[in-house]
Amino acid sequence: MRSIWNGAISFGLVSIPIKLVNATENHSIHFRQIHLADGGRIRYRKVCELDEEEVQGGEIGKAYEDADGTMIPITDEDLAQLPLPTAKTIEIVAFVPADQIDPLQMDAAYYLSANGVPAAKPYTLLREALKRSNKVAVAKYALRGRERLGMLRVVDDVIAMHGLLWPDEIRAPEGVAPDGDVTVRDAELDLADALMDTLGEVDMDSLHDDYREAVEELIAAKASGETVRPAESGDTGGGKVIDLIAALENSVQAAKKSRGEAGDEGGGEMADVHPIKKTSGKSSASGKSSAQTTKKSSAAAKKSTSKSTPKSTGAKKSTSTTKKATAKKTTKTAAKKQTSSSGGTGAKKTASSRKRASA
Repeated sequence: MRSIWNGAISFGLVSIPIKLVNATENHSIHFRQIHLADGGRIRYRKVCELDEEEVQGGEIGKAYEDADGTMIPITDEDLAQLPLPTAKTIEIVAFVPADQIDPLQMDAAYYLSANGVPAAKPYTLLREALKRSNKVAVAKYALRGRERLGMLRVVDDVIAMHGLLWPDEIRAPEGVAPDGDVTVRDAELDLADALMDTLGEVDMDSLHDDYREAVEELIAAKASGETVRPAESGDTGGGKVIDLIAALENSVQAAKKSRGEAGDEGGGEMADVHPIKKTSGKSSASGKSSAQTTKKSSAAAKKSTSKSTPKSTGAKKSTSTTKKATAKKTTKTAAKKQTSSSGGTGAKKTASSRKRASA
């Protein structure tokens, strides 16, 4: 990688010669402006406002425009004479915990490369000291004509430097927060937590610029003369008033489905979403007690049925016994009648026989 700045890190009385290398690169697709009539490229020319003539780069200097419009010329020699101790030095001024650096201050990122063999030992010393302390170094340096603030930290086995904005360059977030008091319910927070847990973590290396890929495909298709089909526009629902609970529940279900965690729920269709209602402990307890009561009453019914069965059997037995006793009584009575009737008849016959004998 090509270095963009050569200097040294000032670590107390230790000087570490380094090279500054860009740690990031811009992959954005850049377009040219053209004349729609004939496709000719549109170029910007630098023209002097006074004589309206085009000016070449060697004839252009810099100046500061005063409030009244007066131009105050500033030359490179003027700037070179300024007392700027960080012109060729990254001067470490403090070591602080990383969480003391506001991410809003983060700017461009660079790699610091040891410049030459003698720089290897002090470079390694600073790197290992940063690792062991779990701190970052705050430094001042000059680049492209101005003094800047930076933060040094370790990335793998390399010291990286992040350019930082000065504290007075961070604007206060006045008037940005929502107006009025907004209350968030516990149920909504619970669903938000569930959605965060479902989405989980992501491998940062797997993220890529979908829009840039689409633009590259568009350019390739046009270059080969293919017909470009318009992409389907998805409705993001921006600006619509939504049911927050329903949106969160749908989001959790969609996230689970996309990660293959839906299981056997629903068979591919989302269930209807209803607002969550809080249930008090008393109602749940009464529900449990009523369920227990129902179970007890059903058990009691089964017991009473089982007990009543033998009683009915005994009743049948007693009924049959009674019928048998009645039948016996009837038979005896009939026998007595028959005996009495036969006895009476015999007495009459004997009396009549006696009368005939006396006569």
